[in-house]
Amino acid sequence: MTNTSQIYIVISVAALAIIATLLYIVNKNKQSKILTPLAGLAFGFVLAGIVFGDDRLVGYSLMGVGVILAIIDIVIKWKKK
Repeated sequence: MTNTSQIYIVISVAALAIIATLLYIVNKNKQSKILTPLAGLAFGFVLAGIVFGDDRLVGYSLMGVGVILAIIDIVIKWKKK
């Protein structure tokens, strides 16, 4: 018997894969931008939050850290311009 949270995890991973595929197709001919290490770390924290979402405190904490890191990366890029 599958747990409801496992179904949500599978749906989330599938949605991320679809979005990544669509972004790849749209940006195929354009010059790609390199993902900064901070953005990669933020993405990793968000994925870890999804994977470890069984314990709400851990899952939401990891996602929160990922979002904060992503916002910091956005602000750093914005100030460079």
